[in-house]
Amino acid sequence: MENDKNIPLVAPNHEVKILDRREIYLTGVKKIKSFDAEEFLLETTMGILLLKGSGLEILKLDTHDGNVRIKGKIDSYQYLENGKAKAKEESFMAKLFK
Repeated sequence: MENDKNIPLVAPNHEVKILDRREIYLTGVKKIKSFDAEEFLLETTMGILLLKGSGLEILKLDTHDGNVRIKGKIDSYQYLENGKAKAKEESFMAKLFK
């Protein structure tokens, strides 16, 4: 039998479940880059995730499996490109001077 070390590993699944905007459950979390009561910055298998809200706190953290559960009022979550929020539309001035 050949060496199995050359077989690429499949990335763990990444899942986001939000319950009543009061709790969020995430899988596929590699690292929590920063957090406070209003913002979490998480590195996931699908990219950097920015979670915003108020009264946010970690309920459960499983570093081995990459599962995180956070409670608080959840206002938004967004995946970032290169650590910065991806602009969905160009500004009017940028379009004007193309």
